[in-house]
Amino acid sequence: MATRMKKLAQPKPSQLRYPDRRSVYWLDHLPPDKTGTITKTELTPRWSDLCRSKALHTPVILSPTWEVSEWALQAVASDRLCSLAQPRAPAAGWQLDRPLLAPLNRTTQTAVATSRICQLAQPRRRLALEGSGHKSKPEPISHVPYRASAHIELLATPKHDHPKFRGERSVCWLVSRAARSHVVSQRLLELSSPKERKALFEGYDPYRVSRAASSASPSPRIQQLSLPLPRKCSSRQEG
Repeated sequence: MATRMKKLAQPKPSQLRYPDRRSVYWLDHLPPDKTGTITKTELTPRWSDLCRSKALHTPVILSPTWEVSEWALQAVASDRLCSLAQPRAPAAGWQLDRPLLAPLNRTTQTAVATSRICQLAQPRRRLALEGSGHKSKPEPISHVPYRASAHIELLATPKHDHPKFRGERSVCWLVSRAARSHVVSQRLLELSSPKERKALFEGYDPYRVSRAASSASPSPRIQQLSLPLPRKCSSRQEG
């Protein structure tokens, strides 16, 4: 462990020990500039046209009224154009929209409603909900005398607190003198200390089962709890 800690404590090696060189062939100084013949590239006419910037065209605003050419004035439409220029006929069952205020005929104006129609035309009466904005007249409620049974009265009585009930404990309370002067035993200190174990790189095996766990035997109660419930076990009938 100490060797590993010493290795990690060493500083990282400097990567700037060797200077940056332009090339492996330029060891001492840069090569001299060559001012002799240099390869010249000639552009083709097409490349020259592509290198030029695009010319900005000013938009031409046409007048809404323009002259019609002589050929357009003397043109004769074909039968196909005449058939396409005809408006499309509506469907066979199409009817015009009914006006909102349709005129009433004489029979409807002189009709007399029957008593049944007048009864159905009356609005329904309903009780106004509590807290609603619309307030209606309170309807008289007929009180029917009724006496609850002894069992209902027994259930309606509120429950009393337990005699040993102390209520909620305050957030801040006084610490007793015995708790302040208490001395922790060696067993408590041993139980409060965390378990010490080796690290993974030191050979610790987290999947190793201890001897006590491998030799332990469950109690009858644990075996009973580990079994599935009888009502959830499907009974297979052999036959």
